[in-house]
Amino acid sequence: MRIGIIGAGEIGGALTRRFTDLGHQVSVANSRGPESLAELAAETGAKPVTVVEAARSGEVVIVTIPEKKILDLPPDLFAATPDSVVVVDTGNYYPQQRDGRIEAIEAGTTESRWVAQQLNRPVIKAFNNIYFKDLLELGQPKGTAGRIALPVAGDDHEAKAVILRLVDQLGFDGVDAGSLDESWRQQPDTPVYGANFDVDGVRRGLSEASRERKPEWRAA
Repeated sequence: MRIGIIGAGEIGGALTRRFTDLGHQVSVANSRGPESLAELAAETGAKPVTVVEAARSGEVVIVTIPEKKILDLPPDLFAATPDSVVVVDTGNYYPQQRDGRIEAIEAGTTESRWVAQQLNRPVIKAFNNIYFKDLLELGQPKGTAGRIALPVAGDDHEAKAVILRLVDQLGFDGVDAGSLDESWRQQPDTPVYGANFDVDGVRRGLSEASRERKPEWRAA
């Protein structure tokens, strides 16, 4: 599969390494330009490209950048990307730690719904609740007892199915976490965030999540 990755930080770098290991054709971009990705490209065989090229070079495009940086992306970034391409958001909102205040999220808009609105494109929420080293190192064969499960949320069932298959290829069990507006159940400070549960644990954690943001997860 052709996969574009926008963002080469911890999660983006981990996904670049894992997907190239699996034989996928990966094009990776960051805000500093293709030249800055020479080392990652040499290590993995991924193709370093511009952000615009990454948005148009995959059957799946993964946006994995800090929440505040979403506003720096071109508003028409996906205008020429076919509707069949699945766009994934891995982001989390860290208002005090990194992102500052985003009014719509503070007012109750789900993080990935806000991202979709900024991108003018439907998104699938995935890969946001796992530590990058665990994503890189803890995948296991299908059927392994205690295999880590990852929630995947979104409104398009076919698009979700594509990402659930990729999750399985990476060595994790995928759990359908409902619609994009339900993706708050896998945001920071919920039971599944960073927990590395199996399927039963993820389903239980999603059901027990509270939508209320604690003070430390709201803008100061």
